[in-house]
Amino acid sequence: MDEVQHLSGQCLCGAVQITATASNPILRACHCDMCRQHTSGMFVSISADPDSISVEGPAKSFRSSEWAERGFCPECGSTLWYGTVHDGVKNLSAGLFKGAADAPMKLEFFTDNCPQGYALAGTHKKLSTQETIALFAPQEGEA
Repeated sequence: MDEVQHLSGQCLCGAVQITATASNPILRACHCDMCRQHTSGMFVSISADPDSISVEGPAKSFRSSEWAERGFCPECGSTLWYGTVHDGVKNLSAGLFKGAADAPMKLEFFTDNCPQGYALAGTHKKLSTQETIALFAPQEGEA
């Protein structure tokens, strides 16, 4: 079993400090329209243990849809997290942590929305829009 990693990072100006632990630190990239509009590229998050996340400083969030919010620093504008409102889970921005905590890229969402100007290398799992939606919003009657 891997050792728990302690994450400690901050926004660009240092006004917001975030700490957490990660039992399985992996990177995930999202190419959906909202993530690309919010970050001007893909949003890369790092998995963290939900109950371990501590946010200090003037962090704010914007309710971007019925089910999600996006955290940011009101001082410098750094993206802090993508969160689901039904359970309060925050997917922390990998850029907050030096070297993205050296976590490996394991999953991409909405890969068919990825612009031609960039692509991630590697053999990680890549989900299309249809596959991503099926993962997070199963049809009625599906498990």
